[in-house]
Amino acid sequence: MAIKKPEIEAQIAKLEEKYKNSGQDLSSYLDGLLYERYLTYWDYIHLDTLLSLQIPRTHFPDEKVFIMYHQITELYFKLIIHEQKQIIDDKVQKADFIISKIERINNYYKILINSFNVMINGMERAQFLKYRMALLPASGFQSAQFRMIELYSTPMYNLLPPSAQEKLSPESPLETLYENIYWKKGAVDTKTEEKTLTLKQFEYRYTPRFMRIAREVEGTTIYEKYLQLPEEVKINKMLVSAMKQLDVNANVNWNLMHMGAAYKHLSKEKMTIDATGGTNWKEYLPPSFQKIIFFPEIWSESEKADWGKQWVEHMFNPEMKE
Repeated sequence: MAIKKPEIEAQIAKLEEKYKNSGQDLSSYLDGLLYERYLTYWDYIHLDTLLSLQIPRTHFPDEKVFIMYHQITELYFKLIIHEQKQIIDDKVQKADFIISKIERINNYYKILINSFNVMINGMERAQFLKYRMALLPASGFQSAQFRMIELYSTPMYNLLPPSAQEKLSPESPLETLYENIYWKKGAVDTKTEEKTLTLKQFEYRYTPRFMRIAREVEGTTIYEKYLQLPEEVKINKMLVSAMKQLDVNANVNWNLMHMGAAYKHLSKEKMTIDATGGTNWKEYLPPSFQKIIFFPEIWSESEKADWGKQWVEHMFNPEMKE
């Protein structure tokens, strides 16, 4: 006769306590465990489904690279949002917790920024310029998760271009702020200044969700959570450093990598080719033009005035590179 080990009996007691209010006794759950199949790696991550999601629209081999790179990017965006929500929901206000989450976000951005070489040098330009025409009017501009990252990071007023901030205030209605948000200026027809189909589709699909998120996090974005911290926590050097790195990653380095890919594939001598959604990318992408800053209080006035310039010079001026 088998003798129960004390640790097994203790675990059984804990399980009985856990399930006693579920409407079923522990024995029923143990039956389910007895009949359940062993878990496999491919079932757990739904591997077959995941690998079936790459469906090119043309016969060019590099289109599959293009699809998978963007899918991977969206998965990292989802990880970033996962960490952001934990910061927003946190009630303890401990510096170590916030730092750990922001450092995770920065690690995700670091991977994304470093991986952009796949887009810059990992595709043949001739193939790209052909299969991109089968993607109209879809555009990476339509990444809703990236817009959600921005909404979770900072109040919507901080997502306005400087010209709009001069006319409005943080207390302006959310609907008004949203109509003037910076990225909408990047999806107007370069000739008529009318909204592109890309922007119209995007607004129709996601505006209700964006407004719901904006209302849900009003007063509790990551920046506002920082401002509400006790002073001794706010001055934590590691916290400020992590937040600065996040601001630079999201609003400078990420955009510069996009610019590098755009210049590689969409510029030829003195000609500039429109992006697939008709976005005016040369005005939309440069961080020194946008001057979007998630956490303005942690930057000096001179740093904000020169926002993005030193990084642009470093990235595009060979003489400044080591």
